[in-house]
Amino acid sequence: MDLDAVPQEGNATLDGHSKLMYARDAQGRVVTTTSRGWEAEEIVTSHAVDVLVEQAQAAKERVKAGQASPLEYWMYERRMDVALLSQTSGFWQWRVRRHLQPHHFAALSPAQLARYGEALGLSVSTLQGLP
Repeated sequence: MDLDAVPQEGNATLDGHSKLMYARDAQGRVVTTTSRGWEAEEIVTSHAVDVLVEQAQAAKERVKAGQASPLEYWMYERRMDVALLSQTSGFWQWRVRRHLQPHHFAALSPAQLARYGEALGLSVSTLQGLP
């Protein structure tokens, strides 16, 4: 993208901030510049956030019904999926999916709960319940 083509339409999801982008200047060099975003990006980001909110609400209902662990709710509430929670917690993805089941979550050690708590930015006591 050329430097003069960097979008500056504005994006409400950036909350007034700008983001760093790479563009080509008049001499053909790749340089960094800021962008306020553009409408298409805002639409896609808003849709993705809406989907995560819906997933969190559905997970909350599953937790209340005893079909899922509180970990599933907090994962979506913190805007994560299994892959991202796996990366931030250090657990393999198959183990994260397993811990989304209530009986496996209940068997987690305090150290394992602490790893999830740190990855999600929550205390262990908060992680073990719903808001």
